[in-house]
Amino acid sequence: MFKRSICLSALAIFSMQLVVGQQNRKPNIVFILADDLGYGDIQSYGQKLIQTPNLNALAKEGMKYTQFYAGTSVCAPSRSSLMTGQHTGHTPIRGNKEVMPEGQVPIPDSTLTIAELMKSAGYTTGLFGKWGLGFPGSEGDPMKQGIDKFYGYNCQREAHRYYPTHLWDNSTRIDLEGNDHLLKPVTYAPELIQQKALQFIDDNKATPFMLFLTYNLPHAELLAPDDSLLKMYKGKFPEKPYHGDDYGSKANTAGYASQQIPHATFAAMVTRLDMYVGQVMNKLKALGLDDNTLIIFTSDNGPHFEGGADSKFFNGGGGLRGEKRDLYEGGIREPFIVKWPGKVKAGTTNNYAGGFWDVLPTLAQIVDKPVPASIDGISFLPSMTGKKQKAHDYLYWEFHESGGRQAVRIDQWKCIRLNVDDPAKTTIELYDLDNDRGEKSDVAAQHKDVVEKAIRLMDEAHRKSDVFPFADEK
Repeated sequence: MFKRSICLSALAIFSMQLVVGQQNRKPNIVFILADDLGYGDIQSYGQKLIQTPNLNALAKEGMKYTQFYAGTSVCAPSRSSLMTGQHTGHTPIRGNKEVMPEGQVPIPDSTLTIAELMKSAGYTTGLFGKWGLGFPGSEGDPMKQGIDKFYGYNCQREAHRYYPTHLWDNSTRIDLEGNDHLLKPVTYAPELIQQKALQFIDDNKATPFMLFLTYNLPHAELLAPDDSLLKMYKGKFPEKPYHGDDYGSKANTAGYASQQIPHATFAAMVTRLDMYVGQVMNKLKALGLDDNTLIIFTSDNGPHFEGGADSKFFNGGGGLRGEKRDLYEGGIREPFIVKWPGKVKAGTTNNYAGGFWDVLPTLAQIVDKPVPASIDGISFLPSMTGKKQKAHDYLYWEFHESGGRQAVRIDQWKCIRLNVDDPAKTTIELYDLDNDRGEKSDVAAQHKDVVEKAIRLMDEAHRKSDVFPFADEK
């Protein structure tokens, strides 16, 4: 009896030590980045046709931001803004410039990334999904930018395909059996990537980790396994078949396969993304990590319209004007949900106006690390924890396609400059977001003083890039 009491006491002390250890440990960080998911594509932001129960739960357990923005309106520069803490007038990658045979222009080795910051704070870092910031072996390779474990697509062009020929495991190319030469799709890459990500959580449960989940869902192409998720939506919507670039010996890697039921498939892909988020949340709870983990969920840009996608049918922009590649609100304003038990009040909404470049300084404040003076972001940790939040003087974006575009937000004013590459065609638009959320009424003529200030800020915010110049800078 005496020995049994000693054992029980020892077990109680050990359990208490585990609890105290978790409480004193730095928080784990899970950053979830969807691909081309619009502001209105999930239920907690108004979606009516697609089921996203796990993201609903995340919003109920955390804080929902209503005015948070991506770095810009396409993949690579938006991700560069996120990783560097710089808006697209300063961040090194400002466009989707390809490098053959595989990859994109690399982010410079001299640039501090979130992953490098977190490593310096003692975190193990993992990225699972899409990278797009440097071809394999380059200075922009994720393994050279602070990532300890990478599994997924190095190249965003390759990530157009859900049944790719290969993925990357750190610096090793992994050929996917059955997907060779795009002849016969067998292995659904997002599922394989998700299992590797869950294993990363298992493998690093005893130490602080930063997990980037950069899913390529629901980016085109529109393809999903014929399972219960797809069956949920088959026959529910009117369908117009999409005829694309099908798998086979002549398939273009960057193309999109044909799809007979694009509406149902897109809905199933969003629900699959939601399912993956739920699996991550359940894994954290099962390991006792949930209470000491900060989860952030967002998307890299607005809803897409490629491969048979129909954002208007689903109201993917949530009533905002524009889509992917636009600098109107629909192209850059994103769902942004933060959950951190004991730190972030559950079931709350926040109207802080911030952008991807705020994430790096926020995490730096959380882990007590300094940030370089060259960043453009400010920490939004005060807004998360109910304290007084500093506001941006302005928010800035640029886009190097479609004739060149710039945009700046000053308080409630949103100014957009179009056709920057051709001064003879350049136009300026101004919107009052407080009274015109959908950017329907251009009031530039009525507020010339605001327009003048916005133009001055655009000129100040844009730093010339030799790799991504506007036309008049070439």
